[in-house]
Amino acid sequence: MASTFISPVRGTLDEAESSAAVDLRAPCLRQKLALVIPTLCEAANLPPLLERVRAALDPLKFDYEILIVDDNSCDGTVEIVSAIAQQDPRVRLLVRKDQRGLSGAVLHGWENTDASIVGVMDADLQHPPELLPELIAAMFSGCDLVIGSRYTPGGGLGQWNPLRKLLSAAAVWATWPIQRVGLRAKDPMSGFFFVRRDCLVNIPFQQSGFKLLLEVLVRAGISSVREVPFEFGQRYRGASKANMKVALEYGRLLFRLYRTRFGLRRAVPVSSFH
Repeated sequence: MASTFISPVRGTLDEAESSAAVDLRAPCLRQKLALVIPTLCEAANLPPLLERVRAALDPLKFDYEILIVDDNSCDGTVEIVSAIAQQDPRVRLLVRKDQRGLSGAVLHGWENTDASIVGVMDADLQHPPELLPELIAAMFSGCDLVIGSRYTPGGGLGQWNPLRKLLSAAAVWATWPIQRVGLRAKDPMSGFFFVRRDCLVNIPFQQSGFKLLLEVLVRAGISSVREVPFEFGQRYRGASKANMKVALEYGRLLFRLYRTRFGLRRAVPVSSFH
């Protein structure tokens, strides 16, 4: 499979941004941020989601764009997003044809922006848009990676049944040996996070699957991680994409990361940034 590349964009952090307390309304904060929202048959969720995302971001007074990356849904997603984009050019639609996979959709969005900070959240409103200012404040304070975390104190899995909670805990536990000491995250499976683009340079990523954050934690050139707690919400509309195929893809990813982490075999790049 051919590798895909993107050029790094240098941020404009200055002394004001590196302080522990950052005023996001300060005019000196000129970094651009891109939030990718991957979609597959999520049309009904998009109007309320985009309204809440923009309501959370607009008061912060910084440059941002929202990239809806759709895997060729046939449910009206294109029409809905196009109508919103006509009113707000910061909303962009990217449609992938003959491709599937959440990680690949996120990477496609990141490849099509020049933002120095890139992130992702789900389209089903289980990730609260109102948490975005806190995540972004942590990025502007100097963190390389900020995660919306269900497992850090104050977070939670919501109304998941006991079996699903057990399986999730086991999946997290399996990542502990391959995460780097001092940079381990309690919720490496989260799909709600921001990372500095420069940390992704020349890193191989698996385009299939759902667990891009785990690859970022294991492979990216990050030096600091912060987790911000949140309670996982209920899906607004639509069905979960979790199934046996997703579980198998996660197993393959774990095998590949263990093999690379412990030097059993050199990783073959799938999609990388440079």
